Amino acid sequence: MALTEQLPRAPAPRIAPVHTVPQALVAQLVELVARWHISAGELLAGTGVRHEVLDDPLVRVDVDTMSLLLERARKLTGESGLGYYLGLQKRVSIYGYMGFAAGSAASLRDALGIAIRFAPVFSTAIGIELREEGGVAALCLVENTDLGVARDIILISLVFGLETIGRALTGRDPSGPAQLAMDFSFPEPDYQPRFRHLVPLARFGQPFTRVAFDASTLDLPVVTADRTALQLSRALCERALDEIDPDAGLVDRVRGQMWNDGGFSSLQIVAERLGMSPRTLKRRLAARDVSFSELVERERRERALMLLRSPMSIDQVAERLEYSTASTFVRAFHRWTGTTPAVYRRASRRP
Repeated sequence: MALTEQLPRAPAPRIAPVHTVPQALVAQLVELVARWHISAGELLAGTGVRHEVLDDPLVRVDVDTMSLLLERARKLTGESGLGYYLGLQKRVSIYGYMGFAAGSAASLRDALGIAIRFAPVFSTAIGIELREEGGVAALCLVENTDLGVARDIILISLVFGLETIGRALTGRDPSGPAQLAMDFSFPEPDYQPRFRHLVPLARFGQPFTRVAFDASTLDLPVVTADRTALQLSRALCERALDEIDPDAGLVDRVRGQMWNDGGFSSLQIVAERLGMSPRTLKRRLAARDVSFSELVERERRERALMLLRSPMSIDQVAERLEYSTASTFVRAFHRWTGTTPAVYRRASRRP
């Protein structure tokens, strides 16, 4: 036997995924900067993005380039808070088939379920997760890549845009700006005081980027609901998702099985529910750069943030999250946020 046949093969190097966004986001940005009398040519100059991109809806732009375009738009307009402007002009149609499906859903809950499942069809750069606990619902954004110099613009436009789209889908203000609580995982920007009236309960430097609201909002009907259109658009989204990654929804499926009213389920139980062995589940999660224990920790953190907005006492929150003592929960919460549950609760209720 040849020596080369006796030696184990080195594993193939992993290639980092290239995260992209649709051309529609570039077109939206061009539309916005026109308010400052800035042409598409001025915006695209020196970015490597050709003007022809605006005429081809199938073109995609990598996230790094999109971030540079957003930062260039900020400099050209002189408007540092560009994310709020983008959020205010968000339309569900910008999300293509996924937006068409969401706009055809029966309720806001169903629309969000579509957005969560098919988010990778729009972009793999950011995922969406929905939590419900103690009468509070929260949409959390998961950053799967470095969003670059325009991170604040991207996250603010997405979070604030969710409220804009929710209002359009239901035909009314789902919860009211005073009731919406928006948390951002970056420091408070200098321009924030100018936009504080839009969302009084906006906080920065938080563990997650998310928007929290009354869970009853999820049951509001969608004014454009259409069962036939929903079936067609969902089928198109399913096909597109399979082409991107057949295992794209694994983390969401694991999350959906790991928690119930009785508490957290073990790796063994979750694997059985998903029809695979624990070893296979661990391997497939590792391929997505996450472990089961990390998902449990993330679930605890996000549910803690929601429960602290409810009337439950801190002792009750600790028990709900399966901590042996309240002090153990307090230490964990301080590790996540740098503050205590009591301080966080007071801050979340400020007018």
